[in-house]
Amino acid sequence: MKCFNISLRRSWNKAEFHNSLKTPKPNQTLRWHLESNSHTKVLLLFKSFLRNRQTFKSIDSFSFLYALKACNHKHSSIQGKQLHAHIIKFGFQAIVQLQTCLLNMYARSGNLCDAHQVFDEMPVKNNVAWTSLISAYVDNHKPVKALELFRLMQSNNVEPDQVTVTVALSACAQTGTLDMGEWIHSFVRRKQGLNRRDLCLDNAIINMYAKCGDIVTARKLFDSMRNKDVRTWTCMIVGHALHGQAHEALQLFSEMNVKRDKENWNPVITPNDVTFIGVLMACSHAGLVEEGKRHFTSMSEDYGIQPREPHFGCMVDLLCRGGHLRDAYDFIMEMPVPPHAVVWRTLLGACSLHGELELAAEVRHRLLKLDPVYVGDSVAMSNIYAKKGMWNKKVIVRKQIKQPRRAPGCSSVEVGSGVSEFVTAEDDHPF
Repeated sequence: MKCFNISLRRSWNKAEFHNSLKTPKPNQTLRWHLESNSHTKVLLLFKSFLRNRQTFKSIDSFSFLYALKACNHKHSSIQGKQLHAHIIKFGFQAIVQLQTCLLNMYARSGNLCDAHQVFDEMPVKNNVAWTSLISAYVDNHKPVKALELFRLMQSNNVEPDQVTVTVALSACAQTGTLDMGEWIHSFVRRKQGLNRRDLCLDNAIINMYAKCGDIVTARKLFDSMRNKDVRTWTCMIVGHALHGQAHEALQLFSEMNVKRDKENWNPVITPNDVTFIGVLMACSHAGLVEEGKRHFTSMSEDYGIQPREPHFGCMVDLLCRGGHLRDAYDFIMEMPVPPHAVVWRTLLGACSLHGELELAAEVRHRLLKLDPVYVGDSVAMSNIYAKKGMWNKKVIVRKQIKQPRRAPGCSSVEVGSGVSEFVTAEDDHPF
């Protein structure tokens, strides 16, 4: 009987062991759903683990890390703040990985104040933490602050890596600070470990030179590169288009298309949607209306790329520059997405240039529905009436203008080793 009880206990223990293997641990379940892109399930499961006494004890810093990553994908700032509170409650606020993930969460929701506060409260600020904060300001269109942080990072003796430098170069491209971009490029060439050939970094350098006005250096670097991906070609095509060098941009696009694999005759590098923005910009600057139409049609028919708002805007600009205002109006009306105010303003500006009174009145009527407080539309319309000698209507439109409170204009200029911002009507700037 005793032997029977022992054998029964052994068999029960073996069955329990196999059942425990079949039942995944909480962290394994969270990770599996995260890797399956089931972000909502991750957050729901994490909440259930908090409520369950058995799973509550197994929650650790990795559990919060998986939940935060799911929250970042869902762009949910409310759930992110709740997780932040639980991290403090559990005493995990000193873990750098969690703090970095929290910083990214606040940055993605546009809450730079809380993102910076998380950074300031980090007991140890490593390279990843600094890069995350710099990237947060770049992604939220505050490149001047990003460059300030990049310099502060170096003064704190934290070595930037290739990712940090790439983000800093992106900030230079946004602000047009060529001197700073050249200094970073020189730093990359001097620093051991950074001067290895890295395609992402090379692309960032080309993009910086192209956006900061030195298209000659950008093209030299482009021509010297052996390995090029679609971003390399796109940076150069967009760069030429921005500098009004339409034929150079279109020639590059043609070369990109003829580079084919000899074995299967397929394009080695397939253009993306940003590539076509550069192509359409080039066609617009050169007045190549028919070629622009052909490229726009080729996007979806030949490459399966669905046009986005910037592509529609480029096409409206192309038609307006070519004087095809009615075609531009019909194109806007047939757009599969609701046209925004900028598209209509492009057409209104063309109407003012070409003296199209009736079409301008129709466009302004639509703009009044989209953005009734914008003064520039009424000013443009009153100027059209003035050109036609219709002074009474000009006065009527001018009287309809209600001056709203608008954000003051801002510009930046590179002074010495720094970038200074100047705001309209500001009188207390040190410079």
